[in-house]
Amino acid sequence: MARRAIVVGTGFGLRVHVPALRAAGFEVAALVGQDAERTARRAQRVGVAAGFDSLAAALDATDAEVVTIATPPDTHADLAQLAIAAGRHVICEKPLALSVDQAEAMTKAADAASLVALVGTEFRWDPAVEAVRDAIDSGRVGRAHTATVVRSYPILAAADAGAPGWWFDPARGGGWLRANGTHLLDQLQLWLGPIVEVSATLGQAVPRPTGGADDGYGVLFRTAAGAVGVIQECAAAWGEPVEVTRVAGTAGTVSIVDDQAYLTTPDGSRRLTPDAPPPPSTVSGDTRPWTAQEIASYTGLARWLYQRLDHPDGETAPRFPRPATFADGLAVLRVIEAIQTSAAQRRTVPVPSGGLP
Repeated sequence: MARRAIVVGTGFGLRVHVPALRAAGFEVAALVGQDAERTARRAQRVGVAAGFDSLAAALDATDAEVVTIATPPDTHADLAQLAIAAGRHVICEKPLALSVDQAEAMTKAADAASLVALVGTEFRWDPAVEAVRDAIDSGRVGRAHTATVVRSYPILAAADAGAPGWWFDPARGGGWLRANGTHLLDQLQLWLGPIVEVSATLGQAVPRPTGGADDGYGVLFRTAAGAVGVIQECAAAWGEPVEVTRVAGTAGTVSIVDDQAYLTTPDGSRRLTPDAPPPPSTVSGDTRPWTAQEIASYTGLARWLYQRLDHPDGETAPRFPRPATFADGLAVLRVIEAIQTSAAQRRTVPVPSGGLP
């Protein structure tokens, strides 16, 4: 019998969580949205047995052992705590919570209940991201000393750009730093270890009638191991997208170019990533070009959880890629809050380590 999951959220949850969970072997037992009738229609459309307008109702009505949360950040803490109190394992979207305090409480609750609690930074399963990690961990770049991550996108260049409303509302956890920077900060800490110091700016290139959250940012950072780097993103830049990812070390440099990872040493350059498999199926009617990539990576995350639940001793789950835990999500939020403090006070800010890893 397949393991069962509840998906909370009818946007990204319906578009990515549902097909990824199914591809990993889960049965999606219920969909939770804000409107019961509309959610029931959406559930029926994608073959989910039931739709509800509250997680509590879905928990009462099903024996699902996993809850995935794909709702705005200001709802994460309450939903995760409800699922944890009911003894369910959780995958929660990033950013993990509105604040470090909320994330600490969520992490402690999951640990106390001995539940698996993961963050939806699914691109740890992107082959290029994993290849960079492996190249650094295996010593092929020597001592990593400098990282450069630059992103430029037109996704928010228009003032009326279609995007989830919370993206533009700081009170709900909005802003491009939290919406997308969480992925990049998670990857940098996976590759290089904890970030301990930041100097940052936040900007809004395009005024939004719905809120004043950032659509770009720039951060200089230093890690505990002594590496330094820059991470810069602008989601409001007209033109073709630009993505630069490089980690330089004493023996070589690892880069991501056109979704492929390369290692360059004095002996030359070679590709590290294998040929990509065919893209997975998407929810019927979805035409967004990045959906297949999201589903492929999320399937890896969901499959890791399925294997972990089948074998609690962890013997069959591969060591890498490994998912981000709530503790990892908390560590990213500590960096985010330090970035926001640095930008507001225009000074270099240390990142507190806190009482949890």
